[in-house]
Amino acid sequence: MVETKEYCVDIVFCIDVTGSMSPIIDKVKQCALDFYTDTRRELDSAGKTVSQLRVKVITFRDFGCDGAGAMDQSRFFTLDDDKTEFESYIAGITVRGGGDPPENALEAIVEAIRSDWTLEGLKRRQIIVVFTDAPALKLGERKDAPNYPFEMPATLDDLELMWLGSEPFGATTFDPEAARLVIFAPKAEPWTEIDARFDRKWYTEVDSGKGLADIDMKQVIDLIVRSIAAIRQ
Repeated sequence: MVETKEYCVDIVFCIDVTGSMSPIIDKVKQCALDFYTDTRRELDSAGKTVSQLRVKVITFRDFGCDGAGAMDQSRFFTLDDDKTEFESYIAGITVRGGGDPPENALEAIVEAIRSDWTLEGLKRRQIIVVFTDAPALKLGERKDAPNYPFEMPATLDDLELMWLGSEPFGATTFDPEAARLVIFAPKAEPWTEIDARFDRKWYTEVDSGKGLADIDMKQVIDLIVRSIAAIRQ
């Protein structure tokens, strides 16, 4: 008999929305229509009952090129209750800007860690999913740009400590035991280093500059389900 476990699951999508990313943005928009149903079905088949599923979106570009449009965050949408609002937010995402790669993806991960994660439920999962076809700028490389976020970790070492829970940087409800990192990114820095150093992560290599055209959203959902089920990576 398969043991059924009940989870409260929060998912934050960190999405590169620069010019080359149209293929995956179109897929994300289509996936939003069926995300709740498909995710619940896959979790149920894995013996994971979800009592609450919430989804948040952080879009990012380059603070050096895109100013106020370099990053945007939604609230958490509770699915299926907030499905219409979630779909409306996703539909409003536009692909533009960014200049030349790399982009400010690491700052988006920091902001994701700082999310207002749920404290409900006995078992929780805090999933961060990153979509990008570019390398990432070093943390702080754009710190003098207008609208750069406050109190950012200064290095990848600091971000790793934050991921481990020892340097919160404002991550008041972040639980490192519940957290999982799912990355779709090219074979470039810092993604290869994060893959080598961070635990509780799933890294899928994608082609650089091609907007994740070959990624199937079922693959994304499968990885999310695997990350929820895993105790440690």
